[in-house]
Amino acid sequence: MIQLVINIFVLLNNVPFSFQEDDNVLHIGGIFPIGGKGGWQGGQACEPAVRLALEDVNKNSVLSGYQLKLHWNDSECDPGLGASVMYDLLYNKPQKLMLLAGCSTVCTTVAEAAKMWNLVVLCYGASSPALSDRNRFPTLFRTHPSATVHSPTRITLMKKFGWYRIAILQQTEEVFISTVEDIELRCKQNGIEIITRQSFVSDPADAVKNLRRQDARIIVGLFYVVAARKVLCEMYKQQLYGKSYVWFFIGWYEDNWFELNLDKEGIECTREQMRIAAEGHITTEALMWNQNINQKTVSGMTSEDFRQRLENVLRSEGYAIDRHRYPEGYQEAPLAYDAVWAVALAFNKTMSILEKQGKSITSFNYNNKEIADHIYSAINSTQFLGISGWVAFSSQGDRIALTQIEQVIDGKYVKLGYYDTQSDNLTWFDKERWIGGKIPQDRTVIRRVLRTLSIPLLICMWVITTIGILVAVSLIIFNVLNHHRRVIAQSYPACNTIMLSGCVLSLSSIYLFGLDGQIISSAVFPNICQIKTWVLSIGFTLGYGAMYSKVWRVHRLHTSQKKNAIRKALQPWKMYSIVIFLLGVDVAILFLWQCMDPLKRDIQVFPMENPLNSNDDIKIRPELEHCKSVNHNFWLSLTLSYKGLLLLFGLFVSYETRSVKLRQINDSRYVGMSIYNVVVTCLITAPVIMVTASQQDASFAFVALSVIFCCFLSMALIFVPKVIEVIRDPHDKPESKYNPDAGMSKEDEDKYKRLIDENKQLAAKIKEKEDRLKQLKSDLASLRGDTDKTELKWNDESQLTEHSFLSQSVNKDTLIVADFITGEGTSDSAFIAGTTTLNVIFYQRCASKISIVGK
Repeated sequence: MIQLVINIFVLLNNVPFSFQEDDNVLHIGGIFPIGGKGGWQGGQACEPAVRLALEDVNKNSVLSGYQLKLHWNDSECDPGLGASVMYDLLYNKPQKLMLLAGCSTVCTTVAEAAKMWNLVVLCYGASSPALSDRNRFPTLFRTHPSATVHSPTRITLMKKFGWYRIAILQQTEEVFISTVEDIELRCKQNGIEIITRQSFVSDPADAVKNLRRQDARIIVGLFYVVAARKVLCEMYKQQLYGKSYVWFFIGWYEDNWFELNLDKEGIECTREQMRIAAEGHITTEALMWNQNINQKTVSGMTSEDFRQRLENVLRSEGYAIDRHRYPEGYQEAPLAYDAVWAVALAFNKTMSILEKQGKSITSFNYNNKEIADHIYSAINSTQFLGISGWVAFSSQGDRIALTQIEQVIDGKYVKLGYYDTQSDNLTWFDKERWIGGKIPQDRTVIRRVLRTLSIPLLICMWVITTIGILVAVSLIIFNVLNHHRRVIAQSYPACNTIMLSGCVLSLSSIYLFGLDGQIISSAVFPNICQIKTWVLSIGFTLGYGAMYSKVWRVHRLHTSQKKNAIRKALQPWKMYSIVIFLLGVDVAILFLWQCMDPLKRDIQVFPMENPLNSNDDIKIRPELEHCKSVNHNFWLSLTLSYKGLLLLFGLFVSYETRSVKLRQINDSRYVGMSIYNVVVTCLITAPVIMVTASQQDASFAFVALSVIFCCFLSMALIFVPKVIEVIRDPHDKPESKYNPDAGMSKEDEDKYKRLIDENKQLAAKIKEKEDRLKQLKSDLASLRGDTDKTELKWNDESQLTEHSFLSQSVNKDTLIVADFITGEGTSDSAFIAGTTTLNVIFYQRCASKISIVGK
């Protein structure tokens, strides 16, 4: 104890000692846990392995004329005793260039203090993750892999099988806390989410229940074997096993650990239940022996050669190797052997560097930081193939070792592969077996499914739209080619062309409304939103605006006729200016909308649904695309308000002019009917679209059918009569029952027919009277003489005059009717009054004649 206090005092005051050493011997110190009663007593096998390594190093002349010599003592894996051994080694001749140590607790004490003497410490048997702290242990290296060496292996496996969402269950021990911290860091670097970190002291029941509540599927378990059995039983109770779960356990448990000591430890599960819960779990374990037993290492031996040599030495020391009774530390013996080789190779590099500088490694003392730095750099860069496999050190001084991966299949561990951390190489044997026949998922998979339009519905609407566009284009051609016809000219063909162009644009918008996520990408979708808004809005304005301008002019002309007896001439530019004004308002609103608050792709998310195949561990989350802007309601309200007022004005004007007939605009009645159709359709469509916004097929079908219905019906009402008129009368005959707005109503047409019939009857009576007069003339000629000839001549002249008058009456009657039909020179009342007057005169003349003849 006194010596320990003295050594601590020396340490704190950094008092250096220097000794005269042999020029050709390099001395190192060794601390081996051998005779203790607790902890890891691995020095029992590691010290003989070090002796073999020193023998091989010195025999192979690795150090170029130098010999390597070890000075060691037993620490019993006790940190206090280990510190005492270290001070004895340092303050007793000869001076040491490096220290070897084993047992995590002793290595912690030695490595933390060795930096005061500028000494590098190499640990052959220490796995505590705490030793990876470079700030705390700046000169520590170890050939024993850290407990965190499993972390890169686990991360690699998770990425291999697509697991990016894990949970951690740990026992509250320092070694596991450090390991968890390393796992968390690596998961963050690799984009793996840790959904929960549960810990327990002795009873894992609550922690396992929390894992279930968090829907954990991939779980990393860090606990000693006794706690592992409790966890496994609780897994069975909570049903956290089977096809949907994967557990990672530590690999240094016994092969049948889940069947041992169940009654002794009070485990409430049977062996069969434990086997069921353990089936399929994965373990990772650092390899300490080179797996290629025929591969020669840096010493010239294979791992099998070393095994035989070591067992011979152990037999000579009294261990029953033949009965498979190995001393503690037998598995770690290759690590101790390779540690000596790492020291020798590092010294060799250091000597080469110092030789170039004209210096010698033997000049090292505990104040010589320059040589200490060279030794540190040399061992940090040392890499070689050793008995334990490929030896290399990480930036934290940890051994980069090969990791073995195993899985429990049918109750037994099966080797799945190896992972080399240094080369980031996974050797996989494809022997894994998953319950359920497929790789478990790391979560309940939520599959995003975009709701798209039905293909048959889309094709049907597009076909009808194509037909409508072709019809509209054909009517435009018809309208242009026949613009000189009276039936076309009197309906303003330019307005007709504008209306048809609006129909083409409105129908074209149906193509754009049908473009969704199944046809275009999400990046293109916002552009389609803008385009279809412009096309539909301008198409509506052109189509509806042209019809509105017609009925508005009819209303204006009708109003002016009531106020003035003289009819004003119709000015076409006023009709076109209305369309231009409405189009300008549309462009202004759309331009401001697009510049200030452009439409973007908005996703509507629906409640999750179960898949049709219930065996799949997935949920369906339906989504629907919409075109929306930040202030979407404002812009939509502005546009609809403007369009709504236009519809109401059009409806009002159409109603006011429902019975007005003008020869200058001969299709005003049909235009009014088209406006009624558009208004009613829009009033129905607007609320229905709002209700069916979340039903893509219904919404698209209703919009498409509304546009198609309005366009088709408007084209039919306005152009079918014109087409029929042109086909029936190529010479542009004005009278036609298909064009009643040309100047005759149905009532007037009936009156006209009756007058024609009356004229025919009168013509027959005239012919009959003429025949009678001829007969009378013949009779009178035969009875009277020459004296009567003068009287007969007078009678003849009178008859001729009367006959001429009657013929002129009939012709006049016909001319009046003809003038009425053409709308020229007479009005409806004039025609009826004139015809009636002629009939009365005709009857009076006939009666007078009959009386003359009778006389």
